[in-house]
Amino acid sequence: MPTGVRLDVWLWAARFFRTRTLAKQAIEVGRIEVDGQRAKPSRVVRVGERLKIMRGEETFILTVQGLSEQRGPASVAQALYAEDAESIAAREQARALATAARAGYQPPQTRPDKRARRLIRALGDIDAL
Repeated sequence: MPTGVRLDVWLWAARFFRTRTLAKQAIEVGRIEVDGQRAKPSRVVRVGERLKIMRGEETFILTVQGLSEQRGPASVAQALYAEDAESIAAREQARALATAARAGYQPPQTRPDKRARRLIRALGDIDAL
């Protein structure tokens, strides 16, 4: 059992990123913090360290539970970390807010016809008002 694994390899093995290249880019941009500090892709991750992973709109705060240099099934990958309860609650709340924001929008059933297109052009960009 290794005592440490490269950060980019661990993120890839834990299935937070599809490729090691994407994991490396996220680390270099500063979306990954280890124990509250920015890290390099070659940094060695050890069991017990806390990671903050910002992926798109989601933020994960977790503790490293296991190490792996191989990408396996999702059930094995989920055993590599334990996510904090606050992190899960915050992500669920953000997801609920995003769902509520989209709830009032009804996309049109069909494309606008000739008359509707003329009205749209006449009104211009409504969102700019």
